[in-house]
Amino acid sequence: MPESPPHEFPDDLLAAQEELHQVRSELHALLRRLPWSVEPHDGFSDDHGWRKLERPASPGWTPDEQAEVEKLRARERELAVFVTCHRFWEQVSGPQAVDTRMRLKHAHETPPPEGA
Repeated sequence: MPESPPHEFPDDLLAAQEELHQVRSELHALLRRLPWSVEPHDGFSDDHGWRKLERPASPGWTPDEQAEVEKLRARERELAVFVTCHRFWEQVSGPQAVDTRMRLKHAHETPPPEGA
């Protein structure tokens, strides 16, 4: 298998990495909106540690919310496995693999305009 430049990623790898970013973004946004506790909880206040810790009462997550979180987490795992185990990575090793992986993670970003 000829070695291709690390910035020339296969289309399926680029698509999976982009979807992974989207799924993680959706998951993080959903988790920020949901109550802090999955199960109903009365809340608590603890000021015996080095800082005060408080949590308000939580109604918990609905079954639909739990299902949505699990669906996104499952898709995130699938995509992460696909991206990390892709045949492309057979072409790179050592420090080059780390640099190439970082380029893939940021491949979806548009470069800043010249002179910026």
